Amino acid sequence: MERKKNTVIVVAGPTAAGKTAMAIRLAQLLQTEIISADSRQCYRELSIGTAKPSPEELAAVHHYFINSHSIKEEVNAGTYEQLALGYAAEIFQKRPVAVVCGGTGLYIKAFCEGMDAMPKVPAETRERIRRQYEVYGIDWLQSEIKQKDAAFFEVGEIQNPQRLMRALEIIESTGQSILSFRKSNPVERDFNILKVGVTLPKTLLHENIHLRVDKMMDAGLVEEVRSVQDYRQHNALQTVGYTEIFNYFDGKLSIDEAVEQIKTHTRQYAKRQLTWFRKDTAYHWFDAREPGKVLEFVKSEL
Repeated sequence: MERKKNTVIVVAGPTAAGKTAMAIRLAQLLQTEIISADSRQCYRELSIGTAKPSPEELAAVHHYFINSHSIKEEVNAGTYEQLALGYAAEIFQKRPVAVVCGGTGLYIKAFCEGMDAMPKVPAETRERIRRQYEVYGIDWLQSEIKQKDAAFFEVGEIQNPQRLMRALEIIESTGQSILSFRKSNPVERDFNILKVGVTLPKTLLHENIHLRVDKMMDAGLVEEVRSVQDYRQHNALQTVGYTEIFNYFDGKLSIDEAVEQIKTHTRQYAKRQLTWFRKDTAYHWFDAREPGKVLEFVKSEL
């Protein structure tokens, strides 16, 4: 394959595996900067529930696409593609290497391969599905997707009703999984892409997830969610860590039940992230406890 002038190193993997620490070490070694690939950390109002890098971590290496937007704005994968390409071009003016780090698989795919055009959905189909969701709730949505689009159910954000409704709209309108519209020929980027996957043994990963959720609660997750109640229909808030606390506010769960659900749903999300990333055979996988091996591998590839 033709070697290009510049290289992007993608650091991906499940939540709570240690991606941020790994990316910072890489960026410091290569004297470069990081582009976040997290669909929620871009929002200034969401820090605790998104496990945003600490102020110390953000000070250690400059991060793009963190605290870059307000919850009053909508950001999607298409938006991210254009922003991230711009960030990369900015970094390449100074350094030949950039680091992309995050767990939002669709954003990474959009950046590396480009976004496919989605088919148009009849307004009546969209409205009918939305009305049914309002009546029957997320359990109904999950059941419909599991039955009609099992492929998406395996890897999609199944705690996110906006994503579920979008997938259901597509399958009902076209008879095809939403995933089938993400399989066209990738766009050829003008930089090399090196993909690094980091993870941990399942038991340790689950321990990290539980500890992280407990720390989020101690740090004031309930207060953070309360502060954005006016925007609870925003896509970024239809996600793990926020929906459970909203359900607590609505009297559907006790606070202890909400915390347990956050832990369960985060474990399930981590599993789906691994499924998504492992389908891409370009990833080179490492144990997050062995950063030296990642650093040596990257140096050998540049």
